[in-house]
Amino acid sequence: MQLPLAIITILPLAAASPLLPSILRSLFLRDLNSTTQNDLVDGSPCKELTVIFARGTDSPGNVGSSTGPPFFEAIAALIGTDNIAVQGLDYPATIIGFLEGGDTAGGTLMANLTTRAMTQCPDTKVVVSGYSQGGQEVHMAAKQLSPAVAAQVSSVVIFGDPDNGTAVGTIDPSKVLIICHSDDYICKGSIIVDADHLNYANDAGTAAAFVVKAAGL
Repeated sequence: MQLPLAIITILPLAAASPLLPSILRSLFLRDLNSTTQNDLVDGSPCKELTVIFARGTDSPGNVGSSTGPPFFEAIAALIGTDNIAVQGLDYPATIIGFLEGGDTAGGTLMANLTTRAMTQCPDTKVVVSGYSQGGQEVHMAAKQLSPAVAAQVSSVVIFGDPDNGTAVGTIDPSKVLIICHSDDYICKGSIIVDADHLNYANDAGTAAAFVVKAAGL
């Protein structure tokens, strides 16, 4: 499809402008493979499904590259790109944070973003998700949610969960999917990162099907 010359001409200027209308951003700049996703905080239109995602240790951007983007793309393949919003968690994701059981401020921020998603977009289905240390953030956030907000969470997905085997706050276990590979030592409470902790992109389809079904979409 060829875009009109006028649109092609203004796109570089528009993309650099903070005044770029959110609808143009959605139409022309949507990239679920990007390591940074800010649909909730940048004024994008509300979507049917909103994913709040925490990346793993030392991963780039605010959603990382190895697990989050394949997960988002798999969801989009089921419900359409225009029906998913993604908000990454801006937290340090340092090794020290992982060793300490997660970043406390990050957990609070994730809880606040979850609540904000429900307030800002009352009809959206909210998915809380994370990979590796991001899973620690999900657990920490869930403990801080009010009973009403926790009950409204559509689903939770954690890939390579360091807190595997523990409840995710008060969220209904039927809404929770923990994906841990059999030989992933992180899921067994170790600090050793092996190959089985690095290939959760392979589970993107399974995770996407779970959240879409939970959302009734």
